[in-house]
Amino acid sequence: MERIQSALAKARAAREGKATPGGKPTVQAAAQAQAWAEIAELPLDAGLLTRNRIIAHASVPEAATFDVMRTNLLRQMRSNGWTRVAVTSPTAGCGKTTVLLNLAFSLARLADVKVLVIELDLRRPSIGRVLGGKGGLDFASVLSGARPPASQLRRWGPNLAFGCTSSPLASPAELLSAPRTADIIDALEERLRPDIILFDTTPMLVSDDTIAFLDQVDCALMIAAAEETTASDIEHCGKELAKYTQVLGVVLNRCRFNDATQDYGMSYS
Repeated sequence: MERIQSALAKARAAREGKATPGGKPTVQAAAQAQAWAEIAELPLDAGLLTRNRIIAHASVPEAATFDVMRTNLLRQMRSNGWTRVAVTSPTAGCGKTTVLLNLAFSLARLADVKVLVIELDLRRPSIGRVLGGKGGLDFASVLSGARPPASQLRRWGPNLAFGCTSSPLASPAELLSAPRTADIIDALEERLRPDIILFDTTPMLVSDDTIAFLDQVDCALMIAAAEETTASDIEHCGKELAKYTQVLGVVLNRCRFNDATQDYGMSYS
């Protein structure tokens, strides 16, 4: 409850601090714009993104499902004053990173929405590879306090930033549960003031990594794979998530019964 109340207070403060009554940007808004401009740009290859099933960077018919997901997400986040979403799955192979990235690009097509993606699936980091980065980024070192955040962030366009890690960690739970990690993410959120932060987290039922971090998010989105994820796994995962945060909903991925323009099915609880 304290976490939710804190998120509500921050959301109100963010809305109130964006502009003066006369419509002029405030000092806070100017500082936010400068902070985003200082993030190094990440050039992306549209062909590679498509081959990796990342399609929502452009307004195409195939992205419509993610646009619907975007609208549902924003409605629920804004109505509750939330900003932080953990994206997880019961087990590996459900496509959570693919769904997360498509959702992030769909959100970023809204000019007034700033989106920050932070990779916390540190056992099997993959965002940099999917995006076609050359490697070398290590956002985990930011969380440990070894490097400043700006050095490990990359930006696509004016309003979408990524914190990626190239090399896996053997035991991330200790890092994710450390008070320093919470402080660093709080400071980064204060500096960038994103409307949405999407955290790509480890599958719930394979380790305690995600559980170690769930007290730092407002809600969680579960990705399940049709014909692969069992009902028991979904139920178990949902119950575990509900112990630590609000469960925003379940996305059913890889539905074969959809038409040619819909590769993903969604349901919200």
